[in-house]
Amino acid sequence: MTVENWCHGSSCHKRDTFDRVRGTKGSKVLRTKKIIGTYSEESPYRRYNYFCSLTCLNDFIEKNLTAMLALAPRTSPLETPIEIVETKVNATRWDYETQSTVDYIKNKRTINYKE
Repeated sequence: MTVENWCHGSSCHKRDTFDRVRGTKGSKVLRTKKIIGTYSEESPYRRYNYFCSLTCLNDFIEKNLTAMLALAPRTSPLETPIEIVETKVNATRWDYETQSTVDYIKNKRTINYKE
């Protein structure tokens, strides 16, 4: 589905770039950019269906952050069950006294997610 939106950035119409200039001689204006894109629920870029640039997105977030956080307040932390696995692995390092590599055993810690 094709979507046509205007950029939601609060200062998009104030950015002085020539692609925003509209109007006839004597009555020129800077206009908010039109966003034309293909909307997809699964698309990781769907924020760009509403903002022409990262600058406009950041302006919108800065202006509306308190209201956005009020939509879904977080009153407790989120937690993910994990298991820490420690293994010994062979490694090498440079020894500056002998000017050669030295083998040693190091402890490697890995985080595994529990399901």
